[in-house]
Amino acid sequence: MNGREVIKLPHPNLRKKAREVRDFGDDLQELVDDMIITMREEDGVGLAAPQINQSLRLIVVEYPEDDSQEESEKKLYIMANPVIVKRSEECELGIEGCLSVPDIVGEVERAVQVEVHGLNRFGKKTKIRAKGWLARVFQHEIDHLDGVLFVDRATRLFKTSDEEAQQAEQV
Repeated sequence: MNGREVIKLPHPNLRKKAREVRDFGDDLQELVDDMIITMREEDGVGLAAPQINQSLRLIVVEYPEDDSQEESEKKLYIMANPVIVKRSEECELGIEGCLSVPDIVGEVERAVQVEVHGLNRFGKKTKIRAKGWLARVFQHEIDHLDGVLFVDRATRLFKTSDEEAQQAEQV
């Protein structure tokens, strides 16, 4: 188990649509473990396989289930082939950053709540209902699987030295 290199924009593989996960064997299990290590080493709250140059529809997210409580414990989510099946009509702007786009953050409008269906690391069906920042993280990571980056959706971009940008978490 090792951390892997996070590729950065303008790497062309960040713009490709990732392929479905079909094999849940040892190689995938090693990849999942490496993604978790990489996300934690990079101080991210989420990571998509394309960000470590693996064209697979696989994400890891580690964030509190309920971010409205200050002392909420982080929860680890692992999802293969995730699909957003429901989005709330209510949206909000939030400042996002990305491990693959260093030194830039931006204001991105996202649905406040989402329901995501997919498979866990062993190929069993799973679903997650997320709200608030957790919903934002899932939307951000799933975008990566389609070659979409937060800079494509941002209404405003900032260099991370800008005062407003200091609040952003790296997703």
